[in-house]
Amino acid sequence: MKRIFLLLLIIPLFYCCVNSQNQIIEIKTSLGNIDLEIYTDKAPLTATHFLNNIDKNIFQNACFYRVVRPNNQPNNKIKIEVVQGGLFHDSIVDNMPTIKHESTKTTGILHKNGVISMARLEPGSACTEFFICVGNQPELDYNGNRNPDKQGFAAFGKVISGMDIVKKIQNMEDKNQMLTQTIPILSIKRK
Repeated sequence: MKRIFLLLLIIPLFYCCVNSQNQIIEIKTSLGNIDLEIYTDKAPLTATHFLNNIDKNIFQNACFYRVVRPNNQPNNKIKIEVVQGGLFHDSIVDNMPTIKHESTKTTGILHKNGVISMARLEPGSACTEFFICVGNQPELDYNGNRNPDKQGFAAFGKVISGMDIVKKIQNMEDKNQMLTQTIPILSIKRK
């Protein structure tokens, strides 16, 4: 009887672990590494787009370039805390394909501490720029107040290791939210 009970406990656990379709990626910087779980199961459109950008080596010259803290957004009524990265230059970003907006209402992935999400102007304009939440950021979710359109941002994964690196980047010197010295992303790859 004990064996059957134990077997009934182990099989679902094994099945869950073996069938996990989520991808782990590593962002390597000079300050240290950040590992993320990409939620291909919950945000298939956004996650697949991000992974395709990795596979196509789109992020070859990427960097972390923007930090948002309560003390560097004096004109914003709704304060957020994020670290933003990607290709940085509009002349490059503007030529990249965009994807349909996959909101938190659809995915259920809320902007909590360590969540990675796509940066955008209007819904459907996300392509290569991403940000990582520092602390919980509910105003970035669907129906949040950070954007007038109330559509929020497309969250698609979460930091599983290296949040200390994210915080270190967030506390670096900036001018109007832009880092005075960008942090090069040495590589982004699947683990």
